[in-house]
Amino acid sequence: MRLKELAERIGARPLSGGEVEIRGVAGLDSVGEGDLTLLTSEKLAPRLKTSGAAAVIVKEPLASVEIPQVVAEEPLLAFARALEVFYVRPRPALGVMPGASVADDAMLGSGVTVYPMSYIASGVSIGDRTVIYPGVFIGEGVRIGEDCVIHPNVTIREGVEIGSRVTVHAGSVIGSDGFGYVFSGGRHHKIPQVGGVVVEDDVEIGACVTIDRATTGNTVVGEGTKIDNLVQIGHNVKIGRHCVIVAQVGIGGSAVIGDDVMLGGQVGVADHATIEDGCRVGAKSGVMGRLKRGVYSGIPVMPHLKWLRARAVLERLPELQRRLRELEQKLR
Repeated sequence: MRLKELAERIGARPLSGGEVEIRGVAGLDSVGEGDLTLLTSEKLAPRLKTSGAAAVIVKEPLASVEIPQVVAEEPLLAFARALEVFYVRPRPALGVMPGASVADDAMLGSGVTVYPMSYIASGVSIGDRTVIYPGVFIGEGVRIGEDCVIHPNVTIREGVEIGSRVTVHAGSVIGSDGFGYVFSGGRHHKIPQVGGVVVEDDVEIGACVTIDRATTGNTVVGEGTKIDNLVQIGHNVKIGRHCVIVAQVGIGGSAVIGDDVMLGGQVGVADHATIEDGCRVGAKSGVMGRLKRGVYSGIPVMPHLKWLRARAVLERLPELQRRLRELEQKLR
């Protein structure tokens, strides 16, 4: 593909060399002969000379770069679009393949693909062009929108609602029972979990994520939210739009998370906690109560700058303890 054609497709502008043939797309660490690559810092420009790259995406023209440059307002987005052009292939519509089990009253839109060893129960509705890979279980009354991709061995329990353009990666479970019990008479009595789960449009759910159904009402994952692998979302949790939740986060029941929130890896959110719009919470933090908009870290969570100061003191504790003992001896 010629550079000028590719630039048009990714929303960028070539400065020169529009006729150069682009054979692939790769990051600077793995770029090969004829590839388009991405330069995130001018300090890395010398690496282009020995890389074999045919052209490079930049935010603004760089005099130190000798190969053809493609200018983009958002270079990383342009790079992502270029990867899509070269490597993301459309999935052919294969229909219901032999070995799949689909209830007679299930409603499948046009262009739906259901691979072998999948099970689709009664009353299920699946939108156009959605792909169901092998080993997927879809329970009674589930509704799935258009252009979704449900990867192998996903379980979607009864009554779950999934919007359009949702991707669920392998091994995830949506709609498992919430963890609710009453302790009475020396034993735990299960509280029936009769609610559901609503996953809105353009959500991506990583591998081995578990999203519990609500006790009553719905657990909700808002539009455009991206969830990494191994995340646990408890019953009746409300997650806003366009959040980023990194691997191994655990969110307790009935927690409320606003729009545009970012939770770092292994963050723990206590049940009934509230995190307001726009919050950023650093990895391994422990959240309780209510967080107003801001940047936080630590256990228990505190403003990030305060946590940095506390951490600096923590590293000096052995020295401070030694000095304190010396002072005590002098006083005695």
